[in-house]
Amino acid sequence: MPKIKLTKTAVDAATAQERDYELRDTMVPGFLVKVTPTGRKTFMLAYVANNGQRRKPAIGRYGELTVDQARNIAQDWLAEVRRGVDPSAERDAARKALTVKELFDRFITDYSEDRNKPSTVKSNRGYGKRYIIPILGQLKVPDVTRADISHLMKKMSKSPTNANRVLAAVRKMFNMAEVWGLRPDGSNPCRHIPKFPERGKTRLIADGELRKLYEYLDRAEAEGLEHPFILLAVRLQFEFAARMSEILDMRWDWVDFDNRRVVWPDSKTGEMSKPMSAEAHRLFETAPRLEDSPFVCPSIFDPELPMSKHTYYQGWRRILDRAGVPHIGTHGIRHRAATDIANSGIPVKVGMALTAHKTVTMFMRYVHTEDDPVRAAAEAVAQRRQSVVTGTPVPPAQPAPTLPSAADIVVTPTVEAAAAPQLSPDGKPLGFEDGSYTSRTRVGNYRPYRHRSGENRSTPPGTKHAQTEEASHA
Repeated sequence: MPKIKLTKTAVDAATAQERDYELRDTMVPGFLVKVTPTGRKTFMLAYVANNGQRRKPAIGRYGELTVDQARNIAQDWLAEVRRGVDPSAERDAARKALTVKELFDRFITDYSEDRNKPSTVKSNRGYGKRYIIPILGQLKVPDVTRADISHLMKKMSKSPTNANRVLAAVRKMFNMAEVWGLRPDGSNPCRHIPKFPERGKTRLIADGELRKLYEYLDRAEAEGLEHPFILLAVRLQFEFAARMSEILDMRWDWVDFDNRRVVWPDSKTGEMSKPMSAEAHRLFETAPRLEDSPFVCPSIFDPELPMSKHTYYQGWRRILDRAGVPHIGTHGIRHRAATDIANSGIPVKVGMALTAHKTVTMFMRYVHTEDDPVRAAAEAVAQRRQSVVTGTPVPPAQPAPTLPSAADIVVTPTVEAAAAPQLSPDGKPLGFEDGSYTSRTRVGNYRPYRHRSGENRSTPPGTKHAQTEEASHA
């Protein structure tokens, strides 16, 4: 293994032999050129890593790199070795790094299936198939940057809600990539990527709409206008402030009549138990029951299956339409029930137990502020302010008056204003057309209020005109 100063002339003069051989450089330790029997010449660097392993990675082929270029790279690599970095190991790791598609498959099998509910796993698979893999799937996991995630979000800007759900899944996926040693700690590319604002908001079922709804439910039950299982499902969802899935999946063996409770072995928030109200107990006692069905609200066509979401949703839409109530999703039932719970004066902790919310923040997101209490509060504040201004005690609270509609309001001009409008010295009407404004500002000749004068316009204090008047009176 001869050692020479590697130059272009020396490398060109190296000829192929029966076996591989190397020419080592005398200037940079470990720098060499390898000549194969086919005549290919490759620059390499031999070194010992900090862990004691001998390495000899290839730098590049002669012809693609000059001798000087290869020598400079070798010097840079040796400097990294002195700092404790292994360039060969880094190149091997980059070459063997997983793609985002492979990471996603591992995320589903090693994390999501073990820790998430089946519905969440199904959603995550759908996000990967439709969005994550088509856009990011071919990238190496260590190479994914914040710009790549921003590009993904921009592609989904027309569906902001889905984009936010995909961002949450991708963020968790890259968190697990750090746990599995596929990326450095704290390098999640989803950091600082903002979510889209979600403008969708479930409105509150108003009191009048609730009355119409229950009037139709009673009528439909008495006259057989709707399937009894759909009517039962709607009433139970109101009574338990439940999610739609919790009602449709409810089984008779979960209903404890002795303790007047319903125990869900599993739900969105885990195991859940709720007490029955008297109305809920009556619904269970009088509910139609199929002998071969374990479900409280079974499928209309197959008693061995629960009622499908499509059947329930279409039934709910039909009930709203026939009751004369504007459309709202089935989740609006849960919002209305949570609002009734909050306005009943019970402690928040008890209300959270009835709705099965884990945090106060989430519970309060379901509580809507009704107009009447806010209007009464605004009136109380106005009366208190008036009492402070006038020095009179606050009058007792009175019920909010019923305001007339716009159609009931009739504007009738006064006889004096209609009969004798006030005129200016030049004979033209003062103020507005009805003569109710007595300043010298005429219609079509607008002047700022501070420049107007007249019997009904005193001089504002602190102005130059006020100082002039004070001086004249003095």
